[in-house]
Amino acid sequence: MQRPNLLFVLADQWRSSAFGFRGQDPVRTPNLDALAADSAVLTNAVSNYPVCSPYRAMLMSGQYPFRNGVPLNVNSLTAPLGVGLRSDLTCWSDVLHADGYYLGYVGKWHLDPPTDDDAIYGEGVREGCVWDAYTPPERRHGFDFWYSHGCCDDHLHPHYWADAAPREAPTRVDAWSPEHETDVALGFLREVARRYHEDGAPFALTMSYNPPHQPFDTVPSRYLDEYLDRDLLVRPNVPAGSDEAATVAAQYFAAMTGVDEQIGRLLDALSTEGLDGNTVVVFTSDHGMQLGSHALMFKNVWYDESLLVPFILRWPGRVPAGADDLLLSAPDVGPTLLGLLGSDVPPEMQGRNLSAALRGEAADRPTRALYLRPAGGFEDTTEDTRGLRTHDRTFVVQRTGDGERVYLYDLTEDPYQQTNVAADRPDEVAALTAELHEELTRCADPWK
Repeated sequence: MQRPNLLFVLADQWRSSAFGFRGQDPVRTPNLDALAADSAVLTNAVSNYPVCSPYRAMLMSGQYPFRNGVPLNVNSLTAPLGVGLRSDLTCWSDVLHADGYYLGYVGKWHLDPPTDDDAIYGEGVREGCVWDAYTPPERRHGFDFWYSHGCCDDHLHPHYWADAAPREAPTRVDAWSPEHETDVALGFLREVARRYHEDGAPFALTMSYNPPHQPFDTVPSRYLDEYLDRDLLVRPNVPAGSDEAATVAAQYFAAMTGVDEQIGRLLDALSTEGLDGNTVVVFTSDHGMQLGSHALMFKNVWYDESLLVPFILRWPGRVPAGADDLLLSAPDVGPTLLGLLGSDVPPEMQGRNLSAALRGEAADRPTRALYLRPAGGFEDTTEDTRGLRTHDRTFVVQRTGDGERVYLYDLTEDPYQQTNVAADRPDEVAALTAELHEELTRCADPWK
């Protein structure tokens, strides 16, 4: 029997509520809505550390930040601390490569520390440090086809390092990045389809779109026009006067509609090339975005707008379609993909293989997911916080230079996390504190 293929689509900063089928955010996503109708849709997929590099390192390595080398965002400020995905790790992509898969990676990577040359040949300096970085072939973790950049792309004028191209020779393009990247991916799919039908060689393609991440104003007007002059901030935890969020919302949702269109092209190609019947398709994100909720704009907080991410998985005849409240953590993704594709999970991976649960079989299902925000990094924060997300609670212990504060939200009574009930429920706090320390021990997190 032929091994299944994989199309893994990652969109940056796409929160879990932002789909037409969810009926929450006022966004149009017809292709993802159709995909969801045929897929398992996980309603409790968690970005345990809702920031770009830490999530991506957990995704690739199956390990938590204090094992995989990425406890902070990767840039020139954290590079001297050794922050960057460890090259000696066995990522899920390394396993598939060893098992005979032909692997492709298109789009944002953001896991390698910048060098001085990256400020010259990449996107240069932003916000006081270098974010973009070239990834040399020996650090690509098994990917055969490479068309990628580090970080901070201009969505309308993107750049990429293609396959064997050296650092000083990036490809620069005048096109909207998701559309151009999809063009590249369609060429990849045509080639791997030929190999698959001729000799059964399986493939795994990762598409890593940067939008809807900022810069928000670099979205084509053909997507933006339908969102102008509309009230888009409909969540009840957005306070009045969120003017910046109101401006950004139209651009944010417009980019989602545009990315949705490109995903439709990918799905059509799978069908045209006769690949859709035996290809696992995943759509997810690295983290969400507050967009005015709790008077915050971005991420790296424990609220669901930031913490929960979409996770849509289609495998016809193998994974039942429908909503599933499975608590999936970022380090679980790699082991679970390997389990679905029939590969062995490396013992050093800390994440759980939840493939049996996705197939609808009897299996242990997680009851909690870790939240972490270590001190330091680009924001130079003193906050060193840990917490748990369960099916019905958000529990957080926040430590700053001013001391410690505990937060507890009852998600059954308070789904928008507006009332901290920690002071009123000391028994719950004690029990969750014990669970938190158990989870920290399991994840080899040094926080005490």
